[in-house]
Amino acid sequence: MADVLPLVEARLHSALGEPDARAAVTFLGTDRIEVLRFPAAGQEGDVVRYATLGMSAQPMADPTAVLADPVKGPRAELVLSVRAGVADTDKVLRPLAVLAASPQVEGVIVAPGASLDVGEPLWPGAPFTSVLVAEPGGLVEDLELDAPLDPVRFLPLLPMTPNEAAWKRVHGAPALQERWLNHGTDLRDPSRRSVSLD
Repeated sequence: MADVLPLVEARLHSALGEPDARAAVTFLGTDRIEVLRFPAAGQEGDVVRYATLGMSAQPMADPTAVLADPVKGPRAELVLSVRAGVADTDKVLRPLAVLAASPQVEGVIVAPGASLDVGEPLWPGAPFTSVLVAEPGGLVEDLELDAPLDPVRFLPLLPMTPNEAAWKRVHGAPALQERWLNHGTDLRDPSRRSVSLD
């Protein structure tokens, strides 16, 4: 079976450019997860992006399955985009690695519409402790792999305040995203306030 990660890294480079930093985190009993930092460039000159590398090495397994299928199953990496220079967002590397390891550690399948919570601020002083997993395909295209492997999807993460996360649990992800849209919320602002939820 071909190693998926070099193909994933090549896709990230082609979509986001060359990373200017990377950090590796290994959790007990899991594969190594790297987080790559892509500096602000091009049209969106103030947006820095962080992408995980390692989550897609194995397919995510249905937590109810008796045995995990080593070949079939959804594969994904996580991508977070934030405005540079506003907060110490480089400290998000470890929380991102924790989220990327959650399929191996907790046996969860990370999919669009899901909430992921790290239980602490995503970076020092951040008003967010969780993220909403958004639909893939916009920033980094899916990476098709040889059959029978599922494609690797690059899932954007949208930081949520605790109030937004609680509201989303009741009303659902589409309702929260519509509220953000209607209020013109800048989801890349690392110090934004919660959207009005009245």
